[in-house]
Amino acid sequence: MENDGDQISESNISKVFDPFFTTKKNGTGLGLFISYNLIKENNGTIEVSNIDNGVRVSLNFQI
Repeated sequence: MENDGDQISESNISKVFDPFFTTKKNGTGLGLFISYNLIKENNGTIEVSNIDNGVRVSLNFQI
């Protein structure tokens, strides 16, 4: 999945899956943490990276 919104700062991109990490005023920082753990429990991987015009989120699962 890709979007054309703001990129994630390089200092934050390594923290996006950390519990309680958020850049939003009213955020809890649990959404990507929970997603990461669910995907991992199901033998998958999730990666977040900046692209030229936004952010790419890649999900991979073993079949």
